[in-house]
Amino acid sequence: MSISDTHQRPTAPHPEHAPARPPRPSSKPNGQWKIDGTAPLNGNEEWKQVDGGLAVRERIETVYARDGFASIDPTDLHGRFRWWGLYTQRKPGIDGGRTATLTPEELEDSYFMLRIRIDGGQLTTEQLRVIAGISTEFGRDTADLTDRQNIQLHWIEVEAMPEIWRRLEGVGLGTTEACGDVPRVILGSPVAGIAADELIDPTPQIDEITSKFIGDESLANLPRKFKSAITGHPSQDVVHEINDVAFVAVEHPELGIGYDLWVGGGLSTAPRLAERLGVFVAPERVADAWHGVAQIFRDYGYRRLRNKARLKFLLAEWGTEKFRQVLQDEYLGYVLPDGPAAPKPRTAGDHVGVHRQKDGRFYVGVTPIVGRVSGPTLAKLADLIEAHGSTRLRTTPHQKLVILDVPEDRVESLIAGLDDLGLSARPSLIRRGTIACTGLEFCKLAIVETKAYATAAVLDLEQRLDRFELPHPISLHVNGCPNSCARIQTADIGLKGQLVMDDSGEQVPGYQVHLGGGLASQDRDEAGLGRTVRGLKVTADGIADYVERVVARFLADRDGAADETFAEWAHRAEEEALQ
Repeated sequence: MSISDTHQRPTAPHPEHAPARPPRPSSKPNGQWKIDGTAPLNGNEEWKQVDGGLAVRERIETVYARDGFASIDPTDLHGRFRWWGLYTQRKPGIDGGRTATLTPEELEDSYFMLRIRIDGGQLTTEQLRVIAGISTEFGRDTADLTDRQNIQLHWIEVEAMPEIWRRLEGVGLGTTEACGDVPRVILGSPVAGIAADELIDPTPQIDEITSKFIGDESLANLPRKFKSAITGHPSQDVVHEINDVAFVAVEHPELGIGYDLWVGGGLSTAPRLAERLGVFVAPERVADAWHGVAQIFRDYGYRRLRNKARLKFLLAEWGTEKFRQVLQDEYLGYVLPDGPAAPKPRTAGDHVGVHRQKDGRFYVGVTPIVGRVSGPTLAKLADLIEAHGSTRLRTTPHQKLVILDVPEDRVESLIAGLDDLGLSARPSLIRRGTIACTGLEFCKLAIVETKAYATAAVLDLEQRLDRFELPHPISLHVNGCPNSCARIQTADIGLKGQLVMDDSGEQVPGYQVHLGGGLASQDRDEAGLGRTVRGLKVTADGIADYVERVVARFLADRDGAADETFAEWAHRAEEEALQ
């Protein structure tokens, strides 16, 4: 995610690998509606009850778009606007050292980031062309692919929102609940319905959930954000371990193809990986199960303290056995059968490269550098895809794009055209594995710039690492603050933005280093969080130097006979080797 909305502003460093723990016993209530009642215990909870976030759409269209930025009620601006995908962006020229000392009002500009919600990452070229036009006409050509399959635009003025919504909704897109204390975009397999090795197409389940529950007032006031993921592909391509609720396709020995249910994942400053409930969910029961988990979060989630209000803290208190029991007894009214875990992925989940579809045509996964594209690029991409006989593409949870339905004799021509747009189907392993959040350029929470530094590092490392033969892609995730929108704890090399001291003793932008994290993949059996080495920091302009150095040490030290991965080596290596 590129801008963190309901995260707390950066504070003192937090233990990165401590599991998310429930609040300590206290005489104060936690704000759990079913236990403590619904009386609001903080300002956020109060205004959400006075007037819900969904209600602000009418005011935007009839008042604020007419009267301009200065007319916006402060609670609408800093709260309810998020329910429609809008955040004020950072005012240019404010350095990262002032992030924690200035108020949001002092940090913000009179322009907005707009998040376009793309459930399952499914797009048509017509929709892409509309997004491109909005970017060009209203967003100064900006467009970023997020690691949650959305597209974000910047420099949006409130006066333009009625026309932007008219254009988006005219092609079946929108911004409803793209942000806020609501069910966010549902991640879905980028190759849903077309991959030859797919177990099940999750599109019907995603469609049922979105049609029934997105924009539903009964779920529009959750304790905080609620992230979902569903995949039917054996690569487990939706980062299910770091979502509040996730469904991963499995084959039950008696019941056939369905889903394994996971709950309680999330990163930020108190990372916690999701856990299996050990149940099998038939496809026709996915929407019910999803709704049950969302209602548990609404009714039992902690609301008193914002930094303890994610589902992972409730799971830490309850455990999976109680969570399953409450889900079945109070929300479903039936018992879910026990189910197996999904096997280790056999293929890469980013879908980069050329792959044959089940219908004999091909899909092509491409890599922009750190998700940065533009309105003109997206317009040219729509033209290119159509010129090669397709009208469909997908966004991915890895800041990538996948073009579908390409005839075999048009694949190489398409790849050449994509290269001209800066979208590589055969990228270097470092370009393929690098993602970055929005950073200081636009985000009010950021301490350090990300995309510019990460881009420069990728281009430099492509030259430096050419002398090495890497055994697998090495993921490099660059984040501008501690909130982990770029998933730093689950990367081979994760960089957390902060101010650091350079060799001359000057305070400069830089990053704390996390090493050896990752999610389940063809290279690792299960997810794990990265390791921090006390005092290991790099300056923002020293990313390439550090990555080259640590990769060279990995290749020199790795156990080749055991096919050791970077993450495995990083966890066993002495601290000296990681410097």
